[in-house]
Order: sequence, then C-alpha cells, then structure tokens
Amino acid sequence: MKFPAPLTRGLLIRRYKRFLADIELESGGMITAHCANPGSMMGLAEPGSEVWLSANTNPEAKLDWRWELVRTVEGHLVCINTGHPNKVAAEAIGVGAIPELAGYGSLRREVKYGANSRIDILLEDAARPPCYVEIKSVTLRRPDGDAPTAAEFPDAVTKRGAKHLMELAGVAENGGRAVMLYLVQRGDCDRFRVAADIDPGYAAAMAEARNRGVEALCYQCRIGPDGIGLAGPLRLVFE
Repeated sequence: MKFPAPLTRGLLIRRYKRFLADIELESGGMITAHCANPGSMMGLAEPGSEVWLSANTNPEAKLDWRWELVRTVEGHLVCINTGHPNKVAAEAIGVGAIPELAGYGSLRREVKYGANSRIDILLEDAARPPCYVEIKSVTLRRPDGDAPTAAEFPDAVTKRGAKHLMELAGVAENGGRAVMLYLVQRGDCDRFRVAADIDPGYAAAMAEARNRGVEALCYQCRIGPDGIGLAGPLRLVFE
C-alpha cells in the first residue's frame, strides 16, 4: 500500500483524548492531528518521538492532518493508523502474498454477518466454503517485558475483539472457514503472542475460538514513509 502523497515529518508533543495529537512540524509550526488508533499505543506515544503525517484531503474532516507513523527509541518505524491493515491485507491476498488465503475467486470487504457485525474480508469460490477473515492491527512490542521480541495483541482491553472471535467461531461451527489475521505494523518482531496479562478475557476468547475451529495467522509488515508492504509470516505462540 502506497501513501498517495509524501508524508510530512514532525515531533510529537502529546497524544490525548485517544484520537488527538499535538505535533511540531519539521518545517515549523504546531498542528493537531487525528490519531486513528483507539488502543493504548503503549510505548509509541512518547513526547519528542519522530512522527510522520499525511495531509487530510477529506473536505469534511475536522483536522487537516492524520498521524501515520512513529519512530521507536530503537529506531524502527511503526504504523499507528489502524485504518490501513485491511487495505494492506486485501492487496496482499490479491497478489497471492498470503498463501494460506490464496485460491479464492472473489474478495469482498465489510460484508455483514453474524449478530450485527461486518467481516473485514470475505473470500468466496464456487469450489470451497466461504472464508471469513477478521483483521487486527498489531503495534505492541514490549522490549522490557518477558517476551521482548514478540509482537502482542491487544494493547488494551477489547471487548469488541473478543466479540469478533466468537462471531468467527460461529462461522467455523456452521461449515465456513474462519480466520483471524494479525497484521503487525512494525518490522522488529520475531513471533506473535496474545497479551493475556493486558486482557485475560481476550486470551480466553482466543483459546475458545481456536478450539471451535478458528484459524490464526500473523504477518509482519515493512514500514516506510512511502508506504506499507507485507514482509512475511510470524510464528504464533499460544501459552
């Protein structure tokens, strides 16, 4: 996925009210940017961090800027915008970059299913059952934790995430294929695990969903100021 225009660099002053960030532009001046990330952004919202912004071209938007990337203290770029993984995954599936999801005749996005839910990607083919793919953006890595090189999800309690897992479990039990795809929006991890200490309820829901037939996949991304691409699969560790 390519960014439609070059990103603008700045320094983070503060993130607040979850969806707002004050940023000093490299070219001078202070702006407030939209932060498209409802999570805690643990380790990624430190004042003084180098950040990258895109200009908001939506005439109805309240803010002129969107926060896209942040550079960690270790020097790695992380995409904090949770709106991008669905597009990245759809593009990757379309070119066969995720072998586990290859071979379907059509791909649709945001299709209604379950109890008032929408599946991120629905893959269909006349020769096989439909495949329902739920996608989660992963940005958490805790270098000072007990798994310092692992990508982790979630970074905050997510009842909505647990609900999605139960919806997928229902699909699997009714004969469909159900896949939970974790897309790691950073390139400095060597495996994936569920952050059970942050959200025990989500960890329990994942264990139940897997027992009921839900598959789990994880892919890591290459992140740069020009765009986001798929780097390759990460090993999943369930404890």
